Amino acid sequence: MTEGLIEQQDEFEQFLNHIRKSGIVAFDSEFVSEYTYRPQLCLLQLATHQRCVAVDPFRVADLSSWWQVMADDETTVVVHSGQAEVKFCLEHCGQRPRKLIDVQIAEGLHSCSFPVGYESLVRRVLDRPVYGRETRTDWRRRPLSKRQIHYALEDVEHILPIWERQQESLRQRNRHTWAEDEFQRMIDTVEAELARESCERISGFQKLRPREFAVARELAEWREQQAERLDQPARRILRDDLVIELARRQPKTVPELLQTRDMTRPNYKRAANDLLQCIQRAMAIPKSELTTPPAGDRTEKNRHEQVLGQLLGLALSNRCAEAGIARQLLGTSADLRHLLRRHVFGDSKGPPARLATGWRAEVCGNLLTDLMDGKLTIRVANPTSDDPLVFERIEHTT
Repeated sequence: MTEGLIEQQDEFEQFLNHIRKSGIVAFDSEFVSEYTYRPQLCLLQLATHQRCVAVDPFRVADLSSWWQVMADDETTVVVHSGQAEVKFCLEHCGQRPRKLIDVQIAEGLHSCSFPVGYESLVRRVLDRPVYGRETRTDWRRRPLSKRQIHYALEDVEHILPIWERQQESLRQRNRHTWAEDEFQRMIDTVEAELARESCERISGFQKLRPREFAVARELAEWREQQAERLDQPARRILRDDLVIELARRQPKTVPELLQTRDMTRPNYKRAANDLLQCIQRAMAIPKSELTTPPAGDRTEKNRHEQVLGQLLGLALSNRCAEAGIARQLLGTSADLRHLLRRHVFGDSKGPPARLATGWRAEVCGNLLTDLMDGKLTIRVANPTSDDPLVFERIEHTT
C-alpha cells in the first residue's frame, strides 16, 4: 500500500480526489517549531484503505485543497493525538474539522490508557510491531531519505485499522457518542487556545494585580509583534518569566530595567527602550480602566479541600478502573477541585463542573456528590483487584 513521496501539485490534487471518493483518510504531519514564529509544516502523511503517501509541502506549494477536505462534511479524518493537525487546519483555512476522529482519545474511552503512544497503540490493538520513529530528524532538510519516508508513512498506515476495531468496541459499549463529544471538545480546546490573548499564554499571569497585568499585556503584545515580524518563537524575543518580572518591577529607566536578572543579554539591551515604552503605556492607563486577569483554577487549597480532594481522587480512580476508562481522560485534579468547590463550598463561578455534565455524569452518577454529602461509606473489598474499593450507601434509621 505504501507509495512514497508526492512532490508535484497535480499529483497531490489527484490524490485528494481519491480521498474524497474514499470518504475517510488517516492524517499525520511532521513539523518543526523551535525556530519560527509558527510551527513550520515539513511533511504531510495521508493514508486511505488503498493508498498511503507523504506530501512534501516544500515542493507542493498550495495545500489549500487539503485543508478544505479536512474541514468538509463528507470526509472523515482520523488522527492520533491530533492537536497539532487541528491547529494547522484552523490556521490555514479558518475552519474546524467537521468529521474528526482521534484514536488516542478513543482508546481512553474503552481502556485505562490515556495518553497512549502510537507504537504502543499499534501493538495493543493490532498486535503488530512498529520499528521506531525518526524522533531526532530535522524535517526541514532535503532531500528526505527513504528511511525517513518509510517511518513517516508508518505513522499513518495503521490508523484506519485501529479505528475500525475501536469503533466496534465503542458501539458495543454504547460509548460512540462519548467519543464524538470528546473529539469535539479537543477541537474546542485547540480553538480556544488560538483565541487567547498572547498574555494569557504566559505562565503565572493569573497571579498578577491589575496594574501588573496591564504591563504584562503590553509587553506580551510587543513580543508577539516582534516575533511575527522576525519569524522567531515569541519566547526567544523575551522569555515568559521576564515578562512577569518586568510587570511586577515596572522599571522607569533603562538602568532600572537592566538591573533585572538576565536582562543584560545583548538582544534584550537592544530592546530596552521599546520595553520601557510598553511599561509606560501600561502605567498611563487610568485606574478605573484596569482589568484583572481572567479567572483560572486557583492553586491555593485549604486543609479541608486537600483532604476531600484526595478522597474524591481515590473514588474517581476506582470508578474508572471499574468502568474501563482512562482516569486522565475522565477527570483531572482541576476537574475534581471544580466539582468540590461548587458542591461543598458553593463556588458558582464559571461553567458547570465537567464531572457533573455529559457522559462524565453517566460514568460518575451520584458517586462523588453522595460521597461529599456523607451518604456513602468506603471499604476495601478485594485488595488485589484493579478496583478494590466498594462504596456502600448509609441506611438512615428513624
